[in-house]
Amino acid sequence: MQAAGPAAGGDYDAIMARGDRARPGAAAVALGCAVLLSAGCAAAKSAPTAHRPASATTAAGGAASGPARRALAARYLAIANAGNRWLDDAFGRLQRRDRNRLAAAEADLRDAAATERLFDRRLLQIAFPPRTEQAARLLYRVNQARAALTTAAAASTSVRQLHAYQRLTAANRPVEQAVKTIRRQLGLPPPSTS
Repeated sequence: MQAAGPAAGGDYDAIMARGDRARPGAAAVALGCAVLLSAGCAAAKSAPTAHRPASATTAAGGAASGPARRALAARYLAIANAGNRWLDDAFGRLQRRDRNRLAAAEADLRDAAATERLFDRRLLQIAFPPRTEQAARLLYRVNQARAALTTAAAASTSVRQLHAYQRLTAANRPVEQAVKTIRRQLGLPPPSTS
């Protein structure tokens, strides 16, 4: 999240200052919305839910099975393969031609961090069964941490400082472990790279 500048702070203060002078009827609107929301929630709780038996889509342990598993595997592979291509490109440039070019290396690292975050957003859009969902959430968290380190490395002020940034390699381990878990649960072979 970006820090708000002085203009943004002034707008915020002005908006908050108006809070003491609520418009007539605002409380009624808020109360009406609250009543509708609580009525909707109550109706949702009491309404019967139609769902497929667990055996149709998941095995007893909460993992996908059959066609559902293959469909999830295909969705996962689509985002993983695309992300890996972009990461391979960015880190490949960083290790070769941009290794001693600070501005280009910073751009490569920013590209890698953006790719990691895009993968994470797409990963969370996949409706995994409970067991795989846990692994996906773990992957999201460790990959977000890796993206933060990648972004920090992109802020290096010298090539020497950039080369000293070894924490990125260590951040790969938990990501790779979570990827292996998800792939195993989806019936996929282990990755050649993460």
